[in-house]
Amino acid sequence: NAYRYKIRRIDIPVSDLHPDLEGYKIIQISDIHSGSFTFHEPIQHGIDLIKKENADLVVFTGDLVNTMAKEMETFISLFSQIRSAQHPTISITGNHDYGDYHAWKSPQEKKDNFTAFINTHRRLGWDLLMNEHRVIQHKNAKIGVIGVENFSALPQFPKYGNLPLARQNLPEVDFKLLLSHDPSHWDYEINNHNKDIHLTLSGHTHGFQFGINIPGWLKWSPSQYVYKQWGGLYEKAGQFLYVNTGFGFLAYAGRVGFLPEITVFTLKNK
Repeated sequence: NAYRYKIRRIDIPVSDLHPDLEGYKIIQISDIHSGSFTFHEPIQHGIDLIKKENADLVVFTGDLVNTMAKEMETFISLFSQIRSAQHPTISITGNHDYGDYHAWKSPQEKKDNFTAFINTHRRLGWDLLMNEHRVIQHKNAKIGVIGVENFSALPQFPKYGNLPLARQNLPEVDFKLLLSHDPSHWDYEINNHNKDIHLTLSGHTHGFQFGINIPGWLKWSPSQYVYKQWGGLYEKAGQFLYVNTGFGFLAYAGRVGFLPEITVFTLKNK
């Protein structure tokens, strides 16, 4: 199941949605973990599925690599195909992207790796947001895409993200989309102090790559004992969080119950 890509389609109902955003289509992928891949051909199939959707916007929510920037080297030509017709893929960092899980020979070596990682996004043609935002014009509507570096409410993961900085000087827009790799960020800061953010997209959990997932009947994974929000769509007072269970895999080279995911969101007026 490691390369058995599954498209999940999610409608996001928004009160007073700008009419020009009705039917706007966003694709999310997350947690590529390129250092775990051993095959190229099945990845191309997953990328072809993304391209066929002809989305208005494509976003990536972190963990491009396991540890080292060079893990992406042989996959640049594959993943550089991912973009919408109008915009480059917008991306953020995940906890694995900083090289924190490797014994570097020196602080400079670690710094050089992260510089190479940032350059990898440029080579992909992706727009990496590091506590920044972008404003996307769609007809007469504006979408604010806010991207934070990795931020976790759990003590074992780093807090590089700065949401106030990321949204600083963000102009008035019709829809706010936040990209934040770790879903624990949502309860920690977003749905209590940033109630104007309509949709937050996260990843990180992989659904532990193991569980039972029968839509409409049963969804269970050991992930739920660590994360309150760990897979799928969550809503609180009109705000939404979606946790993508990942495009790639880490450690165990497979998946049970939670297939590698490509999520297609469509905005709808509530």
